[in-house]
Amino acid sequence: MADHAGENDSFVDSVTDKVNDKFHSHDYSSDSDDDKGKKSPVNAVKTKIYRLFGREKPVHKVLGGGKPADVFLWRDKKVTAGVLGFATVIWALFELLEYHLLTLVCHILIVAVAVLFLWSNASAFINTAPPHIPEVVLPKDIVLSVASALRIEINRALEILRDIASGKDLKKFLVVIVGLWIVSILGNIWNFLTLFYIVFVLLHTVPVLYEKHEDKVDAVAEKAEAEIKKHYAVFDANVLSKIPRGPLKGKKQ
Repeated sequence: MADHAGENDSFVDSVTDKVNDKFHSHDYSSDSDDDKGKKSPVNAVKTKIYRLFGREKPVHKVLGGGKPADVFLWRDKKVTAGVLGFATVIWALFELLEYHLLTLVCHILIVAVAVLFLWSNASAFINTAPPHIPEVVLPKDIVLSVASALRIEINRALEILRDIASGKDLKKFLVVIVGLWIVSILGNIWNFLTLFYIVFVLLHTVPVLYEKHEDKVDAVAEKAEAEIKKHYAVFDANVLSKIPRGPLKGKKQ
């Protein structure tokens, strides 16, 4: 009887151990599943979305914000349409009608001065008030701010060209050479005014189209950038790496 009772106790203990092991293993697996479920949203947030040119700000902020960005992105359609219409009229006058800048300015001044002169003299005979001609003075602050901004941009461009010409970045050097070569070809096809007008129209159309379809454009740009990097790696390995370069001089302490 004692032996039989001992066998029963050992059987009960083994069953209890198995149940406990099963219970603990189930708790551990559920905890691990919960941890995975908690980490997945974090990993999803950490996944960086590709944006064209590596931008992190909205298109409106990239364009500087304020009124200029509103005009480029057609936030005020009347103003943007008026700007594009005025630029189109100027381009048509100089390119289609073959007007010259000095001739156009002189004709505008002739018409304006003649109308104001006749109006001022005719007002005494027709009993109307003479025209109010406002005093136009160019503010000094605006001129200085424009000149300062222009100076900063020119100095920045010269610094970039100096950095490229120093031979530190071969990739940037090739990009600048190819870009200038393309601009020279476009300048040979069109004159400066037509080229400036095309760029002006593109500035008022491409940003707003990109803002509306930025997800699709970024996806295509990501694939294109991957292909360009792949081809550049092959070109670098087969051509650029074999170009002999002079030894770099150490910096003086």
